[in-house]
Order: sequence, then structure tokens, then C-alpha cells
Amino acid sequence: WVKTDYNVDQYIAWPFWTPDSKKMAVQVLNRDQNDLRIILADPQTGDFNEIYREARKTWVEFFEDVYVMKNGSGFILRSYKTDWENLYYYGWDGRLISQLTNFEWRVNEILRVDEDAKVVYFTGTGPESTDNHCFRIGLDGKNLLQMTKGPGVHNVSISPKGSYYTDTWSNISDPGSIIAFDRKGKTIREIHRFEKPEFDASKHSRAELVRIRTSDGLFNMPAIITYPLNFDPSKKYPVIFRIYGGPNSKNIPGNRWQGENPSWDSQNGIITFTVDHRGSGHFGKKGLDYLYRSLGKWEILDYIDAVKWLREKPYVDPERMGITGSSYGGYMTCLALTKGAGYWTHGFAGSSVTDFRLYDNIYTERFMDTPQDNPEGYKDGSALTYAANYKGKLFMTHGDIDDNVHMQNSIYLISRLQDEGKTFQFMIYPGNRHGYTGQKALHSRNEANAFWLSSFFGK
Repeated sequence: WVKTDYNVDQYIAWPFWTPDSKKMAVQVLNRDQNDLRIILADPQTGDFNEIYREARKTWVEFFEDVYVMKNGSGFILRSYKTDWENLYYYGWDGRLISQLTNFEWRVNEILRVDEDAKVVYFTGTGPESTDNHCFRIGLDGKNLLQMTKGPGVHNVSISPKGSYYTDTWSNISDPGSIIAFDRKGKTIREIHRFEKPEFDASKHSRAELVRIRTSDGLFNMPAIITYPLNFDPSKKYPVIFRIYGGPNSKNIPGNRWQGENPSWDSQNGIITFTVDHRGSGHFGKKGLDYLYRSLGKWEILDYIDAVKWLREKPYVDPERMGITGSSYGGYMTCLALTKGAGYWTHGFAGSSVTDFRLYDNIYTERFMDTPQDNPEGYKDGSALTYAANYKGKLFMTHGDIDDNVHMQNSIYLISRLQDEGKTFQFMIYPGNRHGYTGQKALHSRNEANAFWLSSFFGK
């Protein structure tokens, strides 16, 4: 056993070995999740020494994608210590060999490390947070090269020896193509071009990527608005927010082609709306840290700003403003109809957290600390607190053996709404966990569709 102190509350996870397998690096995170250490342990004796430490006032997270250099010189990790995810190259003695990147945008993933050529290939957003590009940089942090060109999402695959790369790209206005290029970023050929169909309003729905300013003027939230078939701007349309909304979890899949086939919403005369709040990951730790000890506060405030933006559009019907999601998205939906009552009129919530005092301690304490340390934060972030404000129509669903978000969450909100004399709907899915399967999944989907048709069109 590693001779760490097992009498204190801490998390020990994500180990990785030195290339010669003589020592093992272990990540140790304190209970408050704001102080992370990497210790290098001798498996024969259990002795260890600390080789890395990172702490901040809010929270830090485990490094899940550490790259270990095969030549034994050290390891590369992706850290938020400059408020944006950047790459750092450390030796096994804990010495920083080089900070590979120093961007004010997000590095997403290490694709490949060419140790012989002393370069790292990685993906990142670049300055536009809805993009994804491939980059190359030296292990000394010099000679940065952006290998993919043009706005959009670029998904890069690498040949076994790293000599060639393919880029499958698109953006919201262009279905894109597949391009082959070499390790220096030189285009070899366009392998395939995806044809953009001639737009037919009766067959195709139009999508736009927009930015919405938060009311405090600090963030420009990305959003995608998808219009129904045969869209007529002189008419009034209902809207459905389709969201997840958890910390560092983007709803916007990126500036990519949305496809030719219209969604169920579009086929049924409904505008689909997706937006990312300040804590979604688009704005680095500057945005994320707003959520510290305040889950449910800034997400709803930012979503309300999006509702206000939509209300300014002559083609949006503010009396038919829906929201839906599952898990954290269910939490957002329940909050929207209680804490945000008056902005949304309808909600369909699945597997919802309703009070974080009822949820997993590791996830919850990372952002909220303990209920004893942060009672007001837990109270303010609970849908139960605002049950008296509820108005509109809410349909909740839950699996009775959900071992992630226990059905207790929905039961507590149901009880509170009943005590307040409120009307709502609830569906239990027996024998189902956090994600419904088989006929239960089909039933839930059909119930949701029927709810929207009935609520918006009286069908």
C-alpha cells in the first residue's frame, strides 16, 4: 500500500506508471476537491514523493488523459491553471520542462505525440469556442501550426505511423468534406465533398448559430436556433429549449452541419432552441467558477436572458415557451418552471435532480461543498424551494430503480407541489434506471411528443 494518510477524507484515482513500470504516479484529491496532488510511489515499499500540486479556491478535477512520454522524460497533462485548459510537460522529478500552450481558449485533446520529431498534435477550439481544430506544436512550446483551416468542427484521424491525417469537417452552413493532409499540414487531396442540397422549405429546416449577450454584459452565449419546415416569419411559433446544462457540458455540439432531415420539432411547426450558459465550458474557468457553490443560479439567469432574446423575435410565441432535458437537463427544466416561472410555460423533465442534498456526494461537493458548509447555496439551487412559484405545465418522468439520480428526487418535488395545490403530470418507468431502454424509452418519447402537441396545438 502507498503510505499516504488513509485517515483523512480524500479521493485516490487515475494512476499511471512510469515507462519502466518501476514507479506508479497516483492522483490524490482532498474531500473539498480544491487541492490535487500527484505522488510518485514505489510499489515495493509504498514510499512516495509529491511531484505535482494544483489548488484553487473553487475546484480542481482529476487529470483523465495524461500522456506518459515513452522515452522516460516525463508526462504531459491538460490543466486549467491559467483559467483555460492548456498543455504542460513535466519531468518525473516534478520540474516543469515546458508549458506547451498558453491560450485563452480550450485545448480539447492530445491526438498524438511524436517524440522523435519532438512535436505534439492536439485539438482545440481556437478563438471561436464552437469550432474544433487540429494543431501542432513543439515540445518546447514553440512553432505552433494550425493544421485545419476554416470555421467549423474538424474531426481528425491519424494514420498508424502519423504520416497522414484526414479531416472530416463541416459547419452550420456547409456540409463540408473529407481532406487528406500530411504531418506538416499540407493538403494532399480532397477525398470527398458532401453536397449541399438546394434548400427546399418544405423538406429542409434552416439552422442558425447566434450569440446572445448575458444581461451583465460579460458573456456572449452561443446558441443554435432551428426553424420549422415552411417557416413563415409573419407567424407565431412555439419554442422548445432542448438542454442539458451541467457544468462544463456544452449543449452546442459545435459549429457543424445539422443535417438535411428535419427533426420532429421542425416537422411539427416548433422552433428548436439550444443555448450554452457561462458555465458550459465555452468561457474557461472565468465562466465555470460562477457555478461554484451556486448550482442552478447562473444557468437559469442566463437561460432567462435567452428567453428575453427570443421574446424580441416577432415569430416567437412567448405563451408557448417549452423546455426539456434529462438528468441535469431535468433539473434545469424543473427549475425553469419554478424558479424561472413566468419565462417558460411548459416543461418535460426526465430523471431530474430536484435538490442536490439528494445527489451523489463526489459530483455535488465538487461544485457546492457540503450542505453543512453551504446551506444557502443548496437551498437556492433546489426546485423544492420555489415550488410555490410553479405555474404552467410540467410533465416529469423517472425510472424507479435509477441508481444515479434516485427517484426520491422526483418524489420530493411531487410532494411539495401537491402541498402547494399545483397540477402536474408524472410517469414512472418500472425496472428502468437513469436511461430508459426498450419499450419504456419508446413510451417516454411518445409521451413527450404527445405532451408538446397537446400543450402547443391542443391536439
